[in-house]
Amino acid sequence: MDDDTRYRALDAKDARFDGMFFVGVTSTGIYCRPSCPAKTPKRANVRFHRTAASAQQAGFRACKRCRPDAAPGSPEWNVRSDLVGRAMRLIGDGVVDREGVQGLANRLGYSSRHLTRQLRDELGAGPLALARAQRAQTARILLERSDLAVSAVAFAAGFASVRQCNDTMQAVFAMTPTALRAAARRRGRDDAVSAAGVLSLRLPFRAPLHADHVLGFIGRRGVTGMEEGDGSFYRRSLSLPHGDGVMELSSAHVDQRYILCRLHLQDMRDVPTAVQRARRLLDLDADAPAIDSALGRDPLLGPLVRRRPGLRAPGCVDGAEVAVRVVLGQQVSVEAARTLAAKLTMQHGKPLAVALGGVTHLFPTPDAIAEAPDADLPMPSARRLALRGMCAALADGSLVLDPGADRDQVAAQLLAMPGIGPWTVAAIRQRVLGDPDSFLVSDLGVRDALRRLGVAGDPRSAATVSQGWAPWRSYALHHLWAELSAGAVPATSASNARAAATE
Repeated sequence: MDDDTRYRALDAKDARFDGMFFVGVTSTGIYCRPSCPAKTPKRANVRFHRTAASAQQAGFRACKRCRPDAAPGSPEWNVRSDLVGRAMRLIGDGVVDREGVQGLANRLGYSSRHLTRQLRDELGAGPLALARAQRAQTARILLERSDLAVSAVAFAAGFASVRQCNDTMQAVFAMTPTALRAAARRRGRDDAVSAAGVLSLRLPFRAPLHADHVLGFIGRRGVTGMEEGDGSFYRRSLSLPHGDGVMELSSAHVDQRYILCRLHLQDMRDVPTAVQRARRLLDLDADAPAIDSALGRDPLLGPLVRRRPGLRAPGCVDGAEVAVRVVLGQQVSVEAARTLAAKLTMQHGKPLAVALGGVTHLFPTPDAIAEAPDADLPMPSARRLALRGMCAALADGSLVLDPGADRDQVAAQLLAMPGIGPWTVAAIRQRVLGDPDSFLVSDLGVRDALRRLGVAGDPRSAATVSQGWAPWRSYALHHLWAELSAGAVPATSASNARAAATE
């Protein structure tokens, strides 16, 4: 996208581009999202920025009318697998605040100097500036949605001092923290919760969003003791860097273009991490219009896309957890995999300090599963060996499944492990690593869905027909699975989408 195209999107107030770029207006000194309702500025007075941090670095403050800092995230960072994309995902997860720039560079396998140069050259801001912009947004959320003291907000958002927080908020929003809180209270906080450790947030998304599918998908696979949901509501436990928590998600306000998220946290420093993990779980930053347009032109998938516009490919909040659950689900039904995961959770998961509803435990850590006795892992010996091997690698750090992991490198590592084949790797690439183009060619559900649509469903045929759906094959896969859930295929497909017997 060049600047002339960006200006046309700005002139059209096109909300599809919110979060993809930001607009700095030299005549006012503010930066906006493309859909800002203010009068379109003259072309000569406009400067475009890839990130809010870049706009802030250039001296612009956030528009009080369109609130660009609250726009959906850019879909580019979820799609890209290069250094910049991986770095942006880790920065969003709070790695710079916890480990510094050197810690971020170490995770990515580059020097901090090279990483900073790459980010500045492409995005106009280095890792510190990008993390600073995220801290400012976190502080604003806490000021507006909690009753924490301003000093507590500063440290919870990741600032080193109250003064640093005050200076940043003044520079970014042209308001002091106290003034931001007062303005929020004048507007009212109808969905805010004042209880200690509880925060109610709105998670914006790029419309459309087929919330029934994404919440139904994770809800049907919910593990008793750590998850519960009914298709429009979902609750689960969280293991976060500074403490444990529980996350609640509701689709009650989808027509207003946000998902309601309620966080129950032991430590408010985990707010930005929890928010980013919720967004990844629901795939809220996906470019749904572009995906629907690409898949909707396919004669086979087109009718499915038109029935479910805005369908997302659910991700995860904990890569190790989902990888374990994928292995548990090899060649068994959804219900069998859930039952086994629930048993492991109750036997080896850490109990929450404060249970909420039916959510009482965290999912077991990889080292706990690796050391579990055989009696607690009732499965074929080959699958038990695969599970133990993967968990041991996760526990010792030789296998990393965080948001910045290299997808191809992880896939190669997994395939080298006994008992892990292409189906498992494809499933982990999709849900854990966020690969938008991962397709499970040997999946039983895919076979049945394709046959129902009038084409051959064997792995070779599925691989051939799916080539036309690149680079969005993960979303195509969910369209096929959605047809199964709707009962549009024979009853034999009502079981879990399973791995082929060859795995």
